[in-house]
Amino acid sequence: MSLNRSEKEAVISEVTDLAAKAQTLVLAEYRGITVADMTKLRSDARSKGVSLSVLKNTLARRAVAGSSFDVVADQMTGPLIYGFSEDAVAAAKVVADFAKTNDKLVIRAGAFGGKALDVNGVKQLANIPSREVLLAQVCGLLMSPMSRTAVVLGALAAKKGESEAVAA
Repeated sequence: MSLNRSEKEAVISEVTDLAAKAQTLVLAEYRGITVADMTKLRSDARSKGVSLSVLKNTLARRAVAGSSFDVVADQMTGPLIYGFSEDAVAAAKVVADFAKTNDKLVIRAGAFGGKALDVNGVKQLANIPSREVLLAQVCGLLMSPMSRTAVVLGALAAKKGESEAVAA
């Protein structure tokens, strides 16, 4: 079913708003995926803050024109699902994780920070830990010297306490 002009403008406006807020775009070919699998993918994406859409490629090209995702406009051919996310790794992670279990979903390309990503680039982006994990790792690194110092000072205090007890 064809969209009329006002419907097309509404789709372009909606996708332009998504692109303005998003940090990452992932394009994947979904040919041959069952409705049940697609529903599962959409549900997983929604829970992780990723907006997945099946769009007409011409409308998607117009929507990302002038944005940082314009670098992948030449890849927008064929039956594609578009994943936009505000989190830098969420879209790549959702699509790559689903592609591991379903060989019919083929990652085509992606864009992050105004740079086009190939399939390997999207997979590398998906392997980056989440923001929460990275913050926990930094916190652990900052706490490590302090905890080591506390252990050494505690051992010195215990040793000094033992030597005073032996002398008395």
